[in-house]
Amino acid sequence: MTAQDLRDVLRERAEAASPANPYRHEHVRARIRRTRVRRRAAAGATVAALVLGASVVPGVTEQRQRETTAVAGAAAELPERFTAHDGTEYRRLASGVLRAKGEGKASFTVPVSGRPLDVAVECAGGGPVGPVPDVTVNGNRTDGPAFWSCSDGMSLRPVTVPPDVTEVTVTLTYEPGCDVVERDGPCRPTAAERPDLDLAVYEWTPPAQPVEPAPIGDDAPVRYRDMTPAGSATGVWPRDSSFTFEAESRTGKVAVNQVCRGDLAGRMWFRYLVGGEEKTLAATCPDRGSGRYPMAPVEFLVPKGKRVTINGRLGMWGEHTNRPVRWSLTLYVE
Repeated sequence: MTAQDLRDVLRERAEAASPANPYRHEHVRARIRRTRVRRRAAAGATVAALVLGASVVPGVTEQRQRETTAVAGAAAELPERFTAHDGTEYRRLASGVLRAKGEGKASFTVPVSGRPLDVAVECAGGGPVGPVPDVTVNGNRTDGPAFWSCSDGMSLRPVTVPPDVTEVTVTLTYEPGCDVVERDGPCRPTAAERPDLDLAVYEWTPPAQPVEPAPIGDDAPVRYRDMTPAGSATGVWPRDSSFTFEAESRTGKVAVNQVCRGDLAGRMWFRYLVGGEEKTLAATCPDRGSGRYPMAPVEFLVPKGKRVTINGRLGMWGEHTNRPVRWSLTLYVE
């Protein structure tokens, strides 16, 4: 029996019920662990390279040692398990740290059980916004949203698993960036600060039935720049996957603002056709929380004073079984 098996058995036999959102408690414990690690490092403790042992998952009978590539420093582990708001159960398969200094690379080889996989990133110590890592699976880049910034809390992105494999290697790399000195001229190494990142690879089990997110509300701003609302559309994906607007602008400027709600909101993409011409693929949909109404409009130029049709369809990166996303669009016209 492996250490992971033992943990599973102990949890199944525990008498106490789990809290409504165990991830919150694990998140606090993880931050306490990070603080202790930093204090020990400041006192001159010697840190060994992180080596991960094999995990046994149903459907994978071979047990072998799995290694994390040369990550200097002790891993401040992200939660071993947590439950998303829609009831999806996450289980950690591997964890480590991507250091800003040095090679700037970390790899994890994990078993494939048939369940979806996500890679998780959290800035160690709440670091600054800076360059974000590239993610490859078995050496190949995969389609999907990027880690755009050092956000507050843990960010999850889907892992595209190739067919007919029993394990995959997920690699996160800080690519050397550059700042352009002059137009069409050479560039110099970027001065942007790269944060240390706590990493993990999770597999997840979706809820037994679809769980629809709460309504978004109708409090969209009444003005965007010099534009005013001229239409709206809403739905729940994947049940509702298309929309149509009619627009007429005296200046030739229109914009569509996208807002979503759901645990997978950040994985939605929107494809627009304006007057029958494909314009852009917008791969962002801010999650509607309790704060200010998020604004991330996509702007288009259209013939002045001429009525045009804006068609669109929606999709999602990665697996989404029983995890719908509610979406709302507002058309602004100048």
